Amino acid sequence: MTGWIALLVAGLLEVAWALGLKHSDGLTRFWPTLATVVAIGFSFALMAIALRSLPFGTAYAVWTGIGAVGSILVGMLLYSEPTDPVRILCLTLIIAGMIGLKLNSPV
Repeated sequence: MTGWIALLVAGLLEVAWALGLKHSDGLTRFWPTLATVVAIGFSFALMAIALRSLPFGTAYAVWTGIGAVGSILVGMLLYSEPTDPVRILCLTLIIAGMIGLKLNSPV
């Protein structure tokens, strides 16, 4: 598995565990809490794999960026959170930053 693929999946799992936290009701519901803990574990493990070949700052920024953008999109799609132009612009800037880091990465 390449570092970038591991990082992408780790970022998607970050979205999954954030969603799990939402459904765990403050970690009081067993199955959503278990799913959250499992997603956190796999996300961290894949991030560790990605860090073997990717620069630390780039990997961390992209990991959190995927988590942030994904969580905001899930909020918009599942929970009717605002989709105003400024919010969309900010999401676009985060995505542009992640693409820029990928294109500028030595790996």
